[in-house]
Amino acid sequence: KAVVYTLPENIKWVVNERAGNAQAVIAGDPSKPGLYVVLTKWLAGNHFSRPHFHPNDRFITVVKGTWWVGSGPNFDPANSTVPLAAGSVVTHYGKQVHYDGAKDEDAVLLIVGDGPATSTPFVAGMELPKK
Repeated sequence: KAVVYTLPENIKWVVNERAGNAQAVIAGDPSKPGLYVVLTKWLAGNHFSRPHFHPNDRFITVVKGTWWVGSGPNFDPANSTVPLAAGSVVTHYGKQVHYDGAKDEDAVLLIVGDGPATSTPFVAGMELPKK
């Protein structure tokens, strides 16, 4: 085969209703070391992750909708997030605290990174991770 493709209606989304998002693994395995590519869909309805960080850099392209991004340990999506429209490109640097999500519309992201793609919650009083 020279080309393998998946039509949008055949993408296998794994929904996390509690978190307000869904994920589809496109390549690799984000739970293991090595390159991975995932689609993440933040669902409309003011769904946001809480402040957290990842061990490695992640490279993100907004594919659809508006993605809202905030940084630092103070969770304030109403006043401290930036709207990023489709076509925007973002780098989440490893060990840097951030939070993100969707407000009025779904936001679909293409995320490329080096695994494992663990997420560590930031807890009040915790020392900020070193770069």
